[in-house]
Amino acid sequence: MKLCSILCTFVKSKLQNEYKMDINQRIEDLREVMRREHLAACIFPSTDPHQSEYVADHWKGREWISGFNGSAGTAVVTLKSAALWTDSRYFIAAEEQLKGTEYQLMKLKIEGTPTIAEWIGQECGPGAEVSVDGMVNSANEVKELVADLRKQGGITLRTNFDALSLIWRNRPPIPENPVELYPMAYAGESAHDKIARIRQALRKEHADGMLVSALDDIAWTLNLRGSDVHCNPVFVSYLLISTNRVVLYINKVKLSQEIVDYLKAEGVEVAAYEDVKKGLKDYFEYNILLDPNEVNYTLYKVVTREIVEAESPIKRMKTVKNATEIADFRSAMLKDGIAMVKFLKWLKPAVEAGGQTEISVSDKLESLRAEQPLYRDISFDTIAGYQAHGAIVHYEATPETDIPLKPEGFLLLDSGAQYLDGTTDITRTIALGPLTEEQKRVYTLVLKGHIQIELCKFPSGASGTQIDILAREAMWREGLNYLHGTGHGVGTYLNVHEGPHQFRMEWKPAPLVEGMTITDEPGIYLAGKFGARIENTLLITPYKETEFGKFLQFESLTLCPIDKDPIIREMLLQEEIDWLNAYHQHVFDVLSPHLDGDEIEWLSKACEAI
Repeated sequence: MKLCSILCTFVKSKLQNEYKMDINQRIEDLREVMRREHLAACIFPSTDPHQSEYVADHWKGREWISGFNGSAGTAVVTLKSAALWTDSRYFIAAEEQLKGTEYQLMKLKIEGTPTIAEWIGQECGPGAEVSVDGMVNSANEVKELVADLRKQGGITLRTNFDALSLIWRNRPPIPENPVELYPMAYAGESAHDKIARIRQALRKEHADGMLVSALDDIAWTLNLRGSDVHCNPVFVSYLLISTNRVVLYINKVKLSQEIVDYLKAEGVEVAAYEDVKKGLKDYFEYNILLDPNEVNYTLYKVVTREIVEAESPIKRMKTVKNATEIADFRSAMLKDGIAMVKFLKWLKPAVEAGGQTEISVSDKLESLRAEQPLYRDISFDTIAGYQAHGAIVHYEATPETDIPLKPEGFLLLDSGAQYLDGTTDITRTIALGPLTEEQKRVYTLVLKGHIQIELCKFPSGASGTQIDILAREAMWREGLNYLHGTGHGVGTYLNVHEGPHQFRMEWKPAPLVEGMTITDEPGIYLAGKFGARIENTLLITPYKETEFGKFLQFESLTLCPIDKDPIIREMLLQEEIDWLNAYHQHVFDVLSPHLDGDEIEWLSKACEAI
């Protein structure tokens, strides 16, 4: 066994070294192109032509050139250096993945970290020319970058050059997966009616039409779904809405005759994906609304008509769930809660018996979810971080990093599923056995923050930034904090991350209104030790109306016990204890009729009052 372990370690190390060599060779290949094109630097974002958070393999250029596979980050390569910018979710993971390459890690929002423009100015000097691919950078990003680079000694930006197209051999093709109809039974509103609402919203902006670029906005509008992006049921396309026409730009091979007939009945024409440029050039209305944070720079520059720069109205429509979608969310959460209870009942005895790892428990949970009706997929790659791995905010276990679980310490488990009737996202931090006092204290601080969000009552239209402090106040008193957001919107069998509303320290003016879903997920992460996070998905519901207006509250849609073993009861306020007990009673009442005898017994104990 010892010899086998040594051999495995050797093979893993050899493969990792070879991969790092591949990255460095790619950098050299890139520099050869840069010299030929007289470029001082190339910038690679993590996005696609639609500004997606998660992208199809074809557009994972930043990952290909850097080796860093997180969902957010920007790589920059000069003729003599390379650097990668990412946020706190990925500091630990990025540092590990960049080892052995030329890349220097740049930690966003950390004092002393230069901006991309500042660093390029230092590395390249005045008058240099820098390249970005205008197809995968938003209009606003490019305009801001142009201004920032100008301040660095007149550095200029080239936007019509895709360096990767010359060096990325065997690049994955743009997906051609089939599109499927999302039935009215789950959508709750026809595509025809949604388009009518969009046109009404455009009139309020004095706009005659708009280009819809965000893939989840297109899927929601047309009541269609796809599988072009891992875990996100979307399809690669554009949608051009004008006064009297709606055109879907898509690879037609993705459309069955049923979908073609459906689109025709809804008043939607179909054109080739690559014809969107021609569609914008031929656009005949007086003006067009473009969301400069979503529409890529190349398409933005194609437009010859007057541009109304504004947020896509579809975003706020999509975030407010109709009665059918809310009912479906409850149904999806019920199924997810059943799967979670079955998993948690199994987990600790399985760990005590030995042989379980981060990957094996992730697989177990996925298999239990797959048993539920209407299950389609996971909603993101499961984060199963044991002990020190739990401090890596977006950790994903691989065969190289996978470690065995022991009956001690914390397992941080952040997971979710795509059901035909809804999308789930839940985090539980589970005590697998004895804990340190530090672990218990950190866990209880996280729980306090979680509950304070749940207890919040607020005026309709308040920003999530105004509420975010509630999750952090207790931990701030201890000199602790986390650098990610506290919550994000959740789609209806769509992307697990849905905006623009969110809980976040940084100012985000997007208002919170009745019918929105949003997660509540504070955490604390101690590098090299452990992490703790607790997450429920919430629904915003009415609270009361007074002379001061309409007030709202949060309802937990997630149905799953919160581990009580790590709680230091004396740290909780009475209102926090009352909320936890009431939540657990609700979880038991809703889930128990759908469980068998042993599962009910386990759940009863897990939901006992503290």
